[in-house]
Amino acid sequence: MNRRAFVELVLAFVALVGCVLSWQSAGEIAQAAPITDGEPSTTSVVYYPPLIVLALVLATAAGVLAVLGIARLRRR
Repeated sequence: MNRRAFVELVLAFVALVGCVLSWQSAGEIAQAAPITDGEPSTTSVVYYPPLIVLALVLATAAGVLAVLGIARLRRR
C-alpha cells in the first residue's frame, strides 16, 4: 500500500474522532428560570460556538483527507 495514502487515511480517521469528541463537548444542559411565578423551570441546551466550529473544520479536513487517500490508493 502507498505510504502517503495510508497516512492520509489515518489522519482522516483521527480528524473524524476529534470531530465527534468536539461535537459532544460543545453542548451543555442548563436550567432556564420560569417566566412567571408558579411555572416550572425548563431545561435547554447551551452550545459553545468555538467547539462547533472546530467540529466542522475537523469534519471538512477528515472528508478531504479521506478523498485524497482513497484517490491515491485507486490510482495505484
